[in-house]
Parts: sequence; C-alpha cells; structure tokens
Amino acid sequence: IDPVVTLYHWDLPLMLQEKYGGWKNESVIDIFNDYATFCFQTFGERVKYWITIHNPYLVAWHGYGTGIHAPGERGKITTVYSVGHNLIKAHAKVWHNYRKHFQPYQKGMLSIVLGSHWIEPNKSEDALDISKCQQSMERVLGWFAKPIHGDGDYPEELKNEFSFLPRFTEDEKNYIKGTADFFAFSFGPNNFKPPNTLPKMGQNLSLNLREVLNWIKLEYNSPRILIAENGWFTDSHVKTDDTTAIYMMKNFINKVLQAIKYDNIDVFGYTAWSLLDGFEWQHAYNIRRGLFYVDFKSEKKERIPKSSALYYKQIIRENGFFPRESTPSLQAQFSCDFSWGITESVLKAESVASSPQFCDSSLYLWNVTGDGLLHKVKGVKLKTRPAQCTDFVSIKKQLDLLEKMKVTHYRFALDWSLILPNGDLSVVNRQVLRYYRCMISEALKLNVQSMVTLYYPTHAYLGLPGPLLQAGGWLNRSTAYAFQDYAALCFREFGDLVKLWITINEPNRLGDIYNRSSNDTYWAAHNLLIAHAMAWKMYDEQYRSFQYGKVSLSLHSDWAEPANPYFESHSKAANRFLQFEIGWFADPIFKTGDYPATMREYINFKNRKGLSYSSLPSFTSEEKELIKGAADFYALNHFTTRFVIHEPQNGSQYEFDRDIQFLQDITCLSSPSRLAVVPWGVRKVLRWIKKTYGDIDIYITANGIDDQSLDNDELRNYYLGKYVQEVLKAHYIDKVKIKGYYAFKLTEEKSKPRFGFFTSDSKGKPSIKFYNNLISNNGFPADYSVCDPSNQEKQCSFCLFISQKKPLIFFSCCLFSTLILLLTIIVFHKRKRRKRFK
Repeated sequence: IDPVVTLYHWDLPLMLQEKYGGWKNESVIDIFNDYATFCFQTFGERVKYWITIHNPYLVAWHGYGTGIHAPGERGKITTVYSVGHNLIKAHAKVWHNYRKHFQPYQKGMLSIVLGSHWIEPNKSEDALDISKCQQSMERVLGWFAKPIHGDGDYPEELKNEFSFLPRFTEDEKNYIKGTADFFAFSFGPNNFKPPNTLPKMGQNLSLNLREVLNWIKLEYNSPRILIAENGWFTDSHVKTDDTTAIYMMKNFINKVLQAIKYDNIDVFGYTAWSLLDGFEWQHAYNIRRGLFYVDFKSEKKERIPKSSALYYKQIIRENGFFPRESTPSLQAQFSCDFSWGITESVLKAESVASSPQFCDSSLYLWNVTGDGLLHKVKGVKLKTRPAQCTDFVSIKKQLDLLEKMKVTHYRFALDWSLILPNGDLSVVNRQVLRYYRCMISEALKLNVQSMVTLYYPTHAYLGLPGPLLQAGGWLNRSTAYAFQDYAALCFREFGDLVKLWITINEPNRLGDIYNRSSNDTYWAAHNLLIAHAMAWKMYDEQYRSFQYGKVSLSLHSDWAEPANPYFESHSKAANRFLQFEIGWFADPIFKTGDYPATMREYINFKNRKGLSYSSLPSFTSEEKELIKGAADFYALNHFTTRFVIHEPQNGSQYEFDRDIQFLQDITCLSSPSRLAVVPWGVRKVLRWIKKTYGDIDIYITANGIDDQSLDNDELRNYYLGKYVQEVLKAHYIDKVKIKGYYAFKLTEEKSKPRFGFFTSDSKGKPSIKFYNNLISNNGFPADYSVCDPSNQEKQCSFCLFISQKKPLIFFSCCLFSTLILLLTIIVFHKRKRRKRFK
C-alpha cells in the first residue's frame, strides 16, 4: 500500500495561531516550508505521493470567513482572499523546495488537493446561464487551480469582481505556475455544505463527477488526476447498514470510469473518504463518513466494517464493475416447437371502417362542383361482392408489419368496451367482432397464430365498459360475472381459431389505479382473481374438449435483488416484494388457492404494530377450489430487475404494506425511462417460478426496452440478445419449460416511451433484423440448426415434402382419380358389349 501523505489538513498548531494570527500572516509560509522539509527528510524515502494542503478553499472560507472551521474567525472577505493568497504561496514554496532538494533522489511527486462543487445551467441553451456556471467554477476551483495549474494568476472573473484581491508580481506568477506534479481533486459533501458561501449564481448544483473532471481537462490542459477525496455521509444513528453510501460510491466511481473510458481523462487513482467514523468538524458526531463504524460511547471504540467497506473491497478486487452474467454465453437452440412472438397492446377497431367500394352498388362522381364531395349518379348500379377481411385497411397494415417481423405468434388485446358497450350481452358490436376475427384469420394465412388477451387495462385507460365503470368497476363483484359473459362470447366467436388465451393482463398492477386505500387495492385484486378463475373454468368445461386451447393470465414479474447484499433485511425485503407482486396472484392459482401466507402474516404484523389498517379479503372454500389450478400455463411480463431495501412505512396503502423502497443502480445500463438492463434477472425469476410453482409451462408474454433512437436502436438489440440468451440458459441448463418468447412491442405510441419495433407511422427500426435472426436461428446455434429440415429424421422430411408440394399432390391425385374412373368406365362398357354379343 503506497502512502499518500498530506502535510496540512487544517491542523495548524495553536501557538502559530496565537503568535502570528495563523494563515493571515506571511511568516507562516516559511514556517510551513520548514515543517515540510522536516517531513521530507524523515519520511521521504518511503513516500512517493505528497499533498501540501488539503482543500485550501475551505480553510480560507470557513476558517477565516464563516468561522465554521478552526480557527473559527469571522473575518472580512478581504481576509478570506488574503489567507488564500498565502496558502497558494506556501504551497508553491514547498513544491520548489521538494523539487530542488528531495525529488531527484526520493523520486516522489507533490501536489495540493483542490476541492470543488459542480454546477449546471438552468437552461442548457442559455449563454448567460452557461456563463454564470463558468463564473461559479472559477470562484471556487479556479481561485486556486488557475494560479497553480494554469498561468500563475487568478481568473479574470475574480480580478474583475474583487478590486481588493491580492495581486501576484510577474516573478510570483512564474514561481507559482506549474507547481503541481498532478491534479489532486476533492469532491464530496464538504464542497456543498453549507451552501450559503457557495457562489451558485442562481444555477443548479450537481453531483456529476464526470462533468467536473471534463471541466478540469479542458481548463488545465489534460492533467493527470488523482481523486484524493470522495465519498458521502450517513446520519449518526446509521451503524453498518450504509446502503446510501454504497450507491453514492457506485455513482461516483462509475462516473470516474466513464471519464476514463469515454472522455480519455487521465485519472490514475481514487481515494474513498474516509476509513473511520470520526469528528466531522462543524457537524461534530452528527454524521458519519467512515467505511468502518465506530461506537464513540464504547470504551474500546471497536472498528466494525460497514457494508460500504465490503462493497469497496469488491470494487478494488474486480478493479471496477463487472456485469454479473450467470454463466458464459451459451450456444444452443430452443425446442423446435418454440413460439417466437411479438406483443401489441389493445388493437383498436373503432378507428377502422370496412371499405365500401365492394359492397356499395352506387356510382359516385367526385368534386364535380368544386366542393370536394362525392355525388351519387342516379339510376346507375354497379356489381358488388360480399365484404372481405382484406377490406379492413388497418388489418392490411398489421399483416404487413407481422410479415416483416417473421414471428410465429402475435399477441394482442381485444377492447371489451367496444365489443360490449353496455357491459352485458344486450348490445354486441358485431362489426368489431368481425374485425377481430378477420385479424386472427388473416394472420393465420401468414402462419402466425394469435395469443388473444381479453382484458388489457392501463394507467390511462381502464378499459371497462361505461356502465360497469360507473357501478364501481372491479370493486363490484358483478364486474366479475360480466367478465365471464364477455369471455364466453369471445370463446364462442374466436375459439376455433385461437389456441392461446390471456384473460387479464397484469392484474397485479391494477393496484396502481385502485389506490385510494389498500383495502380498495386488495378487493379489486380479489374480484379480478375470481373473474379470471370463472372464465378459465367455463372454458375448461364448455370449450376445451373441441377447441383444444389453453388459458391463463399474464402477471407482471420483474425480479427483485437486495440493494445491499450484505444485509439480511434487504434480502427479506426482496423476497417480500416477490410475494406481494407475484405471489399475490400466482399463489392462489398455481399453489394453494389462497394468498401467500407470508403476505397475510406481514400485513397482520403491521396491524398489530398500529402501522397499517389493511386487511386481505378471505376466499370461501368454494372460491379456493375455483381458483386453485385455474391456469394452463404461467404467462409473465418481465422488463427489469428492481433493487430493493427494507424501508418501514406507516399508512394503509398497498405500497406501504410492503415496507420496501427501490434504488437506482448507476452501474447498470438503463433506458431513457430508467429501466435497468439486468439480463440475469429474467433467468432468476424463471428459476424462482419453477422452484415456487413447480414444473409448469411458461410463456414470456412481454419483454422489451424503450430506446429513443429511430435509426439505430442499439440498446434494443443489446437488450434482446442478452435477455434471450438468459432465457435460453433457463430453458437449456435449468430445465425450465419455456414455451415461447414475445418481444414487446410491435408499434410504439406517440408521446410515450419508445418500446416499438415500428414507429407510430409504421417505420421499421434496425432491431427488426436482429430479432429476425434470433427467430430464424431459433436461438444461438453453434454450426447448424437442429430444427433445419436437413437434420430432421426422414419421416419429418417426407412430411415437409408433403406440406411443400400440396398443390402438385392434389393435382396428381385428381389426375390419378380421373384415370381410374376412365378405366372403370371402359372396363364396364367392354363387359356390357360382351354380354350383348353373347
């Protein structure tokens, strides 16, 4: 371990303060140089990195201006800048001393630690705001950096603003200029607190370390940089669970890494602040900044490593951040009957009318009077034909997009409120039903099967028929019975064409809408579960025997990781999230017929503590029997992994009952909508489903990422490749019975995150080709495809020949039958003639 030794970190001997007035007196410059000489002579053989003064900005401002730091003087602003002047000259003198007398044989380097904030303009396009940010940086960092790392003089902004600013002679400028062998930089809370002395100039403080490193590079000619102090703080009551400090550390170090890799900034070291909890100047013992916890009240003052110490150790060991791949990439394929799909939300039928050109017998003339209208020609009738599915213009567009995607399955949702506007069977919109049937049948002609979702609610559009909405929606049990009737209608109308059904999309997210209280949330979920189970049971009893379809519901199933893996409370919080998010609906259907025991117990525990008045509804024995097993497969929508901490909360809300909070991990690649790209999360959730609910068939019914780019959506390509790779590992290595993967989604909506493979005006993106390759390869094959006809068994080749030569075989059969018939007639007539002849 190389020592980096600081000569002065605000610990001026009291005698020098009393005799000379401290740094206000130029005499201290020579005394400081004598002290430095002694240190160089005593320790120089073992020290290769020297720091003269730590953060002179804080020494000058808070030692001699605000009085917050020692010696605690509340002086005039002229005193503050006079002190700064002496600190610069003291540093320069020590640097020349070391360079002349010690560096030639000790081979060390010397610098001064300069601390700073970072500030960003209110309006990035506003030249005045940008100018103010520049002035702010010059008044803090530039005050000391420009003389030492620049031209030897203060920034022009400072000289113009303060006429009393001390001046350097030309000789002093030359003497001070370049007196640092590297740029030592401090960035942390001390540079932001207290803010009243910080010249913010009306702009915004920021913790973006990468940006301030770029500023240093541009201002001071790309110096070598040592991050000599960086870190954050926790409150005094926090012991070893300093998760906030971990995430701040991730943020800062990741920004340093980005500055090195992407901006070519020469950062050669990073120093975490600090090793131990201690006396934090004006904050005393009210905050903690150590990697090791110290109980100040104990006699032995034991040093106990915090989670940040363990995490920093991991960063050092890995020399950065390594992606947590579950295993190396796998070269293999899915089973040959694997479903490759694309997901769309609600397919709107009301905006599409059947073209009248084939069913209206009238002849029209357009714009004959210049009015831009069609005028019917009386007495003229044209031939018509029956309406056809291809008359629907939007279906043609959908088919065109599907053909380009080269998928085997298309998942879309019906609009309940359009099909049954009154919420019951009194009024059925047959035109809308016809539209959906046409969509399904025309897709089949492209060899694309449909997975049909009956009900697809969103935050913006609950999707219920008006009368049901007015009657209380899902808080009213009658909505469940209305859903059963609606499902029966759809099964009757489309069941001969549809083999995969989703009753309800993400009912475990409907709590975002029914969030007036936790009891509203739980009762809405209760009725949704019963509605699904009744629809499933009806299909099972009345339609399965001749339609041969499968029915389930699709659950939002993101994975949860403990934000701080070193604490059991975070692991428990992650498991609690899974129980409240997934087990809430999956346990009743795939396991017990009732809600998860851990969910009910935790809510009761909070009730006893007086922290919540929530109450989970209870199922009757008949309802449990109805719900248990009411799904033919597990369908999940998975988009990201959540990083979860235990955070006790008070109140009767579904979110509060969980006692969790989410953290954003800066080291994860994330999308514009801040979805973390964590591929191994999907494999973990698939294994968890298998472990929790048994060896059941699983369909990933939605998986995707938002990508702003229209012409080069690299993020989507990366996401697809990595996530499908992890799904393949779950299928191939973990033996999870994954039957299909549906990318989300076909087209994007205006003014919303860009999840689509096609824009709202049907313009395709490059990721389509990437997904095409995944589909055609059926995964990630090595040298050949096991599903390729040439590698199948002979009987499969014969079947393929039969399917490909259907027209020729049909013609041959007809010809052969005709020949047989002719021969039969000839033989018959010949026999008849013989009889006559006899």
